[in-house]
Amino acid sequence: MSKCPSSGMDSEVEVVQMQGQDREGRQIVTIVAKFLPEGGVVNKYLEEKILGKLGKRAWCMVYVHTGVQTPLSLLTSFYNALPSNIKHNLEAIYFIHPSLYHRLFFATFGRFLFTPGLYWKLKYVDRLEFLWEHVRRKEMEVPEFVYDHEKELEYRPMMMDLDALTHHHSQLSIHTMLYL
Repeated sequence: MSKCPSSGMDSEVEVVQMQGQDREGRQIVTIVAKFLPEGGVVNKYLEEKILGKLGKRAWCMVYVHTGVQTPLSLLTSFYNALPSNIKHNLEAIYFIHPSLYHRLFFATFGRFLFTPGLYWKLKYVDRLEFLWEHVRRKEMEVPEFVYDHEKELEYRPMMMDLDALTHHHSQLSIHTMLYL
């Protein structure tokens, strides 16, 4: 796994990994939000170590939001910092373990606050089993704490119906989400 020096910490934190391809042949870049340091450290690291390797190829991001209590500013600041040619080649963002708050926020304000490029590329993935529909399981490593979280989710109701409705964001309103 690629490592990014953390801001103000003595050790390195595993944050970013280029791994294999998704089922459509796009390069996968995984970002583990739980370990993202504050500030522009990650963006600088990505620019120096990762983005140059992508070149002109199509790619996708697996954004692991498991265990993160912060708002979406990390995802949006990363996306906004991408050079336009790299941003253009980003075709999908698989948002792993979104909370209901993040879903409601995107459904309500996403079209107004975020660029269309970010808004329409976002795909919610409630459970890893649904990620494997888009990414070959053997093509990427998943941190152990994500699997631990999956075990906890076994005892919670799943938001599958909400996921199906929000998959393309296009015909979802806040009223639809509140009455599910």
